[in-house]
Amino acid sequence: MENVVLIIHLLLALGLIAVVLLQRSEGGGLGMGGGGGGAMSGRAAATAMSKLTWILAVAFIGTSITLTILAAQKSAGSSVADRLSAPAAEGAADAPDAPLGSDLLPPVQGDNAPLVPSAD
Repeated sequence: MENVVLIIHLLLALGLIAVVLLQRSEGGGLGMGGGGGGAMSGRAAATAMSKLTWILAVAFIGTSITLTILAAQKSAGSSVADRLSAPAAEGAADAPDAPLGSDLLPPVQGDNAPLVPSAD
């Protein structure tokens, strides 16, 4: 189910990008200038492309919300902290006696032993 909604979501995104790029510019960036849509108002009549843009945008938002709900249901009751603490409990039996990170310390001043990595 999630894969189907995701594929539809991606197709809607590509369609929305294509429709927006195909629309005619009204001149002047960010809605400035351009116009003459009507004698009494500056608002142009809705074209088929603008209607299609709205339909694709609403469908895109709908699939976004659907994917959010599906992801929330899938991860309900689990936490990142739960996943991190579970392996630590299993590996506690064969934990080393020395504190963690003790072999990462630099050698002592008088220690001339060669530094050889251990394979355990």
